[in-house]
Amino acid sequence: MSAIRVLIVDASPVTRQTLTAILTSDPEIEVTGAAADPYIAARHIQKEVPDVIILDVDMPRMDGITFLRKLMAQRPLPVVMCSSMVDGGSQTLVDALDAGAVDVILKPEVGSREFLLESQVRVCDVVKAAAVARIRRSPRSAQAHQPKLTADAILPPPM
Repeated sequence: MSAIRVLIVDASPVTRQTLTAILTSDPEIEVTGAAADPYIAARHIQKEVPDVIILDVDMPRMDGITFLRKLMAQRPLPVVMCSSMVDGGSQTLVDALDAGAVDVILKPEVGSREFLLESQVRVCDVVKAAAVARIRRSPRSAQAHQPKLTADAILPPPM
């Protein structure tokens, strides 16, 4: 069985390094790249498609939720959100799951490196579970690319 290929997308160099160290400690997981923002991630995906993406919400140039929606509309892949903004019941959590994230890892705003290291088994398990998740284009993303109809095309003309 080949290793699960993971792309890490996070603005924080410390988080990228920590996640890389955690994931590469598991022989079943291979980190194929790390990107500081969605534009760098998109270029990476064009060259090599990962099995799983770990994605932060708060990033420069494009937020993670917007990138997730674009990704799911064009090339659906398993995505795990890893952010301090996806705590239980938050609108960001709801938006992430609605956009197609298969799971979330909450990282604290302070001490995230230590927290992630302590959560090593959970992080690896979440990535392994995401790798086998069935990902489909959401009906909403498919509708986003269909032509919009005017009211004249939908309603019969007035009598």
